[in-house]
Amino acid sequence: MGLCVLKFGGTSVASPDLILAAARRIIDTRAAFSRAVVVVSAMGHTTDQLLELADAVNPHPSRRETDMLLATGEQVSIALLAMALQSLGAPAISLTGQQVAIRTTSSFTRARIRSIDTTGIMAELDRGRIAVVAGFQGVTDDGQITTLGRGGSDTTAVALAAALAADVCEIFTDVDGVYTADPRLVPDARKLDRISYDEMLELAVLGAGVMHSRAVQFGQRYNVPIHVRHSRKSDAGTLITRESPEMENASVVGCALKENLGRVSLRDLPNRPGVDAAIFNALAEADINVDDIIQNEASGGGMNISFTVEHRDLADIKPAMERVLTGFGRGEMSIDVGLSRVSVVGLGMRHHTGVAAKMFTALAEAGINILNITTSEIKISCIINRSDGERALKSVHSAFDLADGQPAAIDTITPMRSVRA
Repeated sequence: MGLCVLKFGGTSVASPDLILAAARRIIDTRAAFSRAVVVVSAMGHTTDQLLELADAVNPHPSRRETDMLLATGEQVSIALLAMALQSLGAPAISLTGQQVAIRTTSSFTRARIRSIDTTGIMAELDRGRIAVVAGFQGVTDDGQITTLGRGGSDTTAVALAAALAADVCEIFTDVDGVYTADPRLVPDARKLDRISYDEMLELAVLGAGVMHSRAVQFGQRYNVPIHVRHSRKSDAGTLITRESPEMENASVVGCALKENLGRVSLRDLPNRPGVDAAIFNALAEADINVDDIIQNEASGGGMNISFTVEHRDLADIKPAMERVLTGFGRGEMSIDVGLSRVSVVGLGMRHHTGVAAKMFTALAEAGINILNITTSEIKISCIINRSDGERALKSVHSAFDLADGQPAAIDTITPMRSVRA
């Protein structure tokens, strides 16, 4: 018997009519696969509204209570969707992350999935029910409710697909699939029929909003095909899958823009073994992701380190780095805001030459200054001023001839196994 995991984002269940439309889509899909598990996000802008409520009573709430509050958004969605399915004659049951036994770390608001016990959910499927699971949430070993942070529902869906050995994980959203660039910013972006896990992972990390990097990592690790589709169209979307030889024909498959970055600069540090370890261990303990790291020697025998982070992490970085500098007995810190990163990604970079030159030329011709450059085997990224972001994305997209010629269509509105991250 086939099994499909479907995920519906908040915009796809933002109203009763959309919830009923999603229910019909689920029933059609279940007819093809026999068994279906559905992962749902909170309706529309519910999460933002809950955060606004929290801010109204306490501008600095604890992360535990924040998770307790935010987890209620998905609980509303799963109950309503289960009701909609039942109204259409489909047996369904709603399940929270705790009821599904999605075990996570204890990092409130940023928890990571440690394991999934599929016994309960398989029992529901064996009873002929559609399991409607709350995305974005889980539970610690001692029973504390946690949320998974940005992209948490995508991660829940792909992790469940891996644990249940599903045939495919279908991610329903408000765009037709994965594009060569964000179609909201680049109207002539082209939809991709297929993309490799590695390329999608790079694009997700670099700012592509269609999929979250943790979800792609689960898919790659457990070989889960991920199909990104429009929630209200029957057209095929984009399949995220394993690399194939023809994928290297193009030097660049897509571009991404990540906005709202900050750069932390630590200067006049002691130049001795263990300094880098102390800095980045402190950041790891604070659950802060860092990239674009630059280190160089400073005058007087010291050294300087700078790195970029998301704006939302700057409040946690400052006290963490102040403690580190106090421990060193020297050094000073400065923080720059208002930065963005534009990137190009493609497996073909391994074999095609001149990719960097073409990208830098495109930015130069657009009058955009590059503040920093980082590369990997399949990507090139440039830190730029935030005000240049959208223009930079369009420039590099055009330089690599990624346009479709037509504006991209967007809408506003098996056996069980355990999974360990």
